[in-house]
Amino acid sequence: MIVIDLPFPPKELSPNARKHWRAVAPIRARYRQDCQWATLAANVGRISGRHHLLLTFHARDRRHRDKDNLLANSKALIDGMADALGINDREFDPITVSLGEPSKSPFVRVTITPYQEAA
Repeated sequence: MIVIDLPFPPKELSPNARKHWRAVAPIRARYRQDCQWATLAANVGRISGRHHLLLTFHARDRRHRDKDNLLANSKALIDGMADALGINDREFDPITVSLGEPSKSPFVRVTITPYQEAA
């Protein structure tokens, strides 16, 4: 099992932000790079094969957040992490989203476990 804490996604990446793609592109690229560097800094190494990905979001407050929007916000996070781990992001299957306790410094706790078929 691998556990990595990554930065919380910028609000501009939300599908509800309705920003022009050109305005969002540099924000998405920067966030992807930040997540890649944070994953490399965790010194996890490379992985291979299918893995279960659990994303636990620790926001600044207890406001309601839709899990499907949180997952959509995390596309750059998943891509950056996959780049650092040397894996294609399609190998993260299934992906589960949960809400954690609030934190003064918001973050996403990513838990990666090898996928095991049900017997």
